[in-house]
Amino acid sequence: MSQPLKTSVGVLETYMVINCREEETLQDTMDTNKATEISNNQGKLNLKEEYCQRTDLESLLEKLGLEHNYKEKLSLKKILEINEKTVTDDPVKCKTNVPLYFLKKLMMVNVTARNVNSTLCDSTDANIAKVFNPLDIITALFLCSDGFVQQELELKMSMCQMSVPFLLPNCDTKQCTLMLWAMREIVKKYRPPDLLESKGFIEERIATSRFPLVSFVRLGECSLSKSEILNKLLTNSQQYHDTFVHRNMECGDSPKLISSGLTEITWYLPCGNQNMDIFNEPVAIANLRGDIASFETQFSFLCQTSAAVFVFFDHLNAECKLLTNKKHMAQIFLVGNQQSQSLTPDALKTIADKMKLTKNNIVIKTRLTNDADFVKRLRKTVNGVLTNRKSVMSVEEMANIAREFKIFVDEDSPECKSGKTNADAITAEIKDTFKYKEKQFPLQGQIWKELTFLEKELFRLRKVGSKDIEQYKDELKLKKEKQREEQNRHAMSNVMTCFINAISSPERERGYFLKWMRMNLDNLSRVKLSDLRALYKEKSKDSENKKEIKEIDQQLSNSSLGVEHFFREMGQIYEASLYLPETDPSRQQLQHLPKLCAQLLLDGFPLELVDGDASNIPLRWVTDVLSQLNDLVSPKNKIVVVTVLGVQSTGKSTLLNTMFGVQFAVSSGRCTRGAFMLFIKVNEDFKKVLKCDFMVIIDTEGLKSPELAQLENSYEHDNELATLVVGLSDITIINIAMENSTEMKDILQIVVHAFLRMKEVKGSRKPKCQFVHQNVSDVSAHEKNLRDRKLLLEQLNEMTQAAAKMEKKEENKSFTDVMEYNPDTGNWYIPGLWNGNPPMAPVNVGYSEAVYELKKNIIQQLEKCGSTSNNILEFREWITSLWNAVKHENFIFSFRNSLVADAYMSLCTEYNKWEWEFKKEMYTWVSKAETRISNFGNIASNSEMTDLKDLITLLNSEANTKLSTLESKLLDNLKTYFDQPEGHVYLVEAYREDFSNSIKSLRGQTERSVSNQLTAAAEIKQGKQELDKIKTNYTDKIETAEEKLTMNTLLPCIDQTVWVDIEPASEKASPRNRHRSEGTGTDTENPRTTPSPTPKWIQSRAPGIRGPRGARPPDRSSKLELHQCTKAVLKARMTITNRVLRNHINNNPKHAHLTGKMVCAGTGSPALGGLEAPLNVRLFHYIHNPTCKALFRKGLPLARPSVANKQIIQLTERSCKTDICLQCPKRAEKLIRPIRIKASKLEGHSVARG
Repeated sequence: MSQPLKTSVGVLETYMVINCREEETLQDTMDTNKATEISNNQGKLNLKEEYCQRTDLESLLEKLGLEHNYKEKLSLKKILEINEKTVTDDPVKCKTNVPLYFLKKLMMVNVTARNVNSTLCDSTDANIAKVFNPLDIITALFLCSDGFVQQELELKMSMCQMSVPFLLPNCDTKQCTLMLWAMREIVKKYRPPDLLESKGFIEERIATSRFPLVSFVRLGECSLSKSEILNKLLTNSQQYHDTFVHRNMECGDSPKLISSGLTEITWYLPCGNQNMDIFNEPVAIANLRGDIASFETQFSFLCQTSAAVFVFFDHLNAECKLLTNKKHMAQIFLVGNQQSQSLTPDALKTIADKMKLTKNNIVIKTRLTNDADFVKRLRKTVNGVLTNRKSVMSVEEMANIAREFKIFVDEDSPECKSGKTNADAITAEIKDTFKYKEKQFPLQGQIWKELTFLEKELFRLRKVGSKDIEQYKDELKLKKEKQREEQNRHAMSNVMTCFINAISSPERERGYFLKWMRMNLDNLSRVKLSDLRALYKEKSKDSENKKEIKEIDQQLSNSSLGVEHFFREMGQIYEASLYLPETDPSRQQLQHLPKLCAQLLLDGFPLELVDGDASNIPLRWVTDVLSQLNDLVSPKNKIVVVTVLGVQSTGKSTLLNTMFGVQFAVSSGRCTRGAFMLFIKVNEDFKKVLKCDFMVIIDTEGLKSPELAQLENSYEHDNELATLVVGLSDITIINIAMENSTEMKDILQIVVHAFLRMKEVKGSRKPKCQFVHQNVSDVSAHEKNLRDRKLLLEQLNEMTQAAAKMEKKEENKSFTDVMEYNPDTGNWYIPGLWNGNPPMAPVNVGYSEAVYELKKNIIQQLEKCGSTSNNILEFREWITSLWNAVKHENFIFSFRNSLVADAYMSLCTEYNKWEWEFKKEMYTWVSKAETRISNFGNIASNSEMTDLKDLITLLNSEANTKLSTLESKLLDNLKTYFDQPEGHVYLVEAYREDFSNSIKSLRGQTERSVSNQLTAAAEIKQGKQELDKIKTNYTDKIETAEEKLTMNTLLPCIDQTVWVDIEPASEKASPRNRHRSEGTGTDTENPRTTPSPTPKWIQSRAPGIRGPRGARPPDRSSKLELHQCTKAVLKARMTITNRVLRNHINNNPKHAHLTGKMVCAGTGSPALGGLEAPLNVRLFHYIHNPTCKALFRKGLPLARPSVANKQIIQLTERSCKTDICLQCPKRAEKLIRPIRIKASKLEGHSVARG
């Protein structure tokens, strides 16, 4: 048996390769050709010698173009760059491009990635043919990649159902590495037999799963292809898949240069269907490449960690110590081929006796046994091993055994250990997820949701009611400041302090920390969700547990906990600190947080753009992060934006991950919430084509979530999110399940309608639309769905026209006027993700290829719009303005689509008309009712009721009758409206009950209002009655006191008699006047038709006073004694009033302008004081004389006096005790009537006595 050449590290090796099948040596083709060239050119001899001094690893890395990456490892950021090779399909013409094309296909989860050098293998040039074994390419890439790339490679390979490196060899150092860290990201779901009836499943990380390990190794040369037999062992004949690379694959027979000693691992996981499952229990399968005689360390490790080891051989040496080692923990099974001439029964019997093997431990393929029967026998043997569940071990537990064998564990790097320590310190405290979030994240709980409400209400003013708008806004701003103050009162939790310190560490350590955090939190959420689902399922069996089911459902919604919650809290801490003074130390200590997050964006970590729990953008936090990012990359800051939008659980995140190789969370126990953005760098050479420096990818949460559908504002949440992300995007991918696009049609209509309403979008470039139909594998789908696409566009056009009509922007007549969409080139049909039945199904090649074609199309479209790309600062401003516009929008977001909004508007218009008629009739009725209350108790009132309360009761009863009639009329109008066939009435059928409730609410509000108005009118009436009683009482008292005061004051100062000429001629001409002068006390003369006699004061016999010329004393019948009448009081009061006024004016210069502007007794003459009256003031004295009563009737209506006139009037009142009427004529007449009656009585009494 040939043995590999043993050499020390770096010593000259010949490129002799052992052919495992034919036991012959092959001279490496490349070295032969190069030796020929050297012989022809002696000047290159030194170059040849230097080349030959290289090891196999160095030589292969140089051929692959990876020599520089052996020390400076490939990073994920470098691999994900957008470059020219991203969109080219040219075959591999250069050996250095082989690993790049392998990475390109693998990152897009293409199972043909291992065949990437098939074009080289197909070449007729002997210099190129069969140079690379796929295993060598995989080994080289893992050796030249950092831990994050290794993790991503193993994840993608696992999705493709490829075996992944378990023990990675380094042929230079003869050291191997256990790839524990690289396996950490792999999560698998399966259904063991005990969960078959309940239809349950198990979801866990492979690295921590305790499975039995069955290893397959080779001793010496073997005529059987071990790897090919393993592929048949793990798959059905109907669903064959090459899990392991074998010699019969394309380029699988190329010599292995650096992959000998590589141990690969894969897992078989049952689906719960006994007709399909090969093994009923999960099992891990390991495959060691190369002869165990050359790789004793790997073999010994497998014997210690495996439940069973199957040794393939053609020839056995009876003295083989490798197999007879008693320290092996695993069962040993020997697998031989009888067709091999070197297989001797004696040697086999000797070894079996030494190892104490039974017949069941020996599997021989006879000449009569075909491959199918042989594989069936192996499966039976493996099933026998799996029945013993004692020999189970996780890869995490195997790490301790690996260290005993001096096998390096990739997690032992200092950065990884430090990151794990920091992450474990944070997550170890988590027991109850909900309580943990309440305690450690106080700023993003109810306070943040209240702030979200205040921000939107500040724009929408939905609850302003009858308040003043500016005052209401000030109240909202004050509440917002108080919420920020409340946030600042919370001290930063220890957890957040540890988190911020951890992400402030160096780049590699920070990356490991965030990875550990995400994995730990996902593990916790997965366990919590699994328990809650089981409890929910149990409680759902009994319909009486509605309350408990509702609580469990709420816990399911609140139990998710991810890294985004920590960054969300960090953002709120930063935003709250901005409300502190600039010199505050707490604020200054937090100013570096946006830069930290900006650096993470550059490293490839996503940033939460929209908070999915609060449905809000922490605007200041996001904009400051983008500002810091701009500072880090400026001037290379041009960006284009690609967004995916679709209904929940349609594979949006998987689509982006496949298309761009990114790491948006999928199937980690919870779906995406909100929106996340991630930056991908564009390669320097490709920037000229794409005209940008970065591509921004935005992943959004699923729309039309069943969880949110129960909420009143579910449409609003989806429409806000869709409008925002579409408005931010250069290209929007509309992800649709199957061919039916109805589910997304409504969302697009609202987006278009919102764009028409928002002036911020007007005039900007139109977003491009690409419809992606998932799970459509029919090659004729594009042609068959032509009619459906045309119908969709027609419906979108109809909606756009309806929206444009509502917004009075009828120049937009089609959907393409608002968004760029071509029904022929804008639709993509992508087959299903899995090729077969999971969990053992690989990713469908058709899926990867279709996504790749979509990616190429998107990049080609971005090339066309790249000249209009924004920079990061413009993108920041665009986010701010667009989000503010979304918050301003108060109407359209609450509807399913534009036609519904249009129909709703029509219904509202009709309802407003009905409501106006309703209110109009009730207003008229209430006015009449108030008049009845006001007239209650008057002589003109015909009411027979004597109690006001009875009237109010009657009116309330009439009001209820009237309201019932009008309510019935409104409900009839509503029914008639919905019975009509036109106007898309059926679209608003869901709102019918709302309008019916509005009618009932209107009736209730009006009923309460009418009752309040009637009560208020009754109270006013009662108050007036009480006021009249008080006024009458006090008027009598004032008059009595006034008479006494006047008589006592004036009697000593004036003569005993006063002569008054009543003009007998006039009296004779008017019998009524004569009758009045005789003291009848009545006055029926109309002052407008008969002029009143003007009194003429002709003589006063008081000392020092002379009468007018020609005056003579009347006869005794016309004389009136002073103590028998009160006519002298008139003259005395007028004299005193004028004197007081003149003194006041003389003593107050500021009132000098009133001189000559006042008249007493309404005579209009300066005879008694020389003052004239202003038009807006008239002093009415209560005069006990029939002649003066006519003057009252001639009084002009009075307006309210000026301030100065008020002061004079008040002074007059104080001096003369005279009532002054400043009311309307009707009011004056009402107040004067009782005084007039009394004056008539007094006059009649005086005449009688005279």
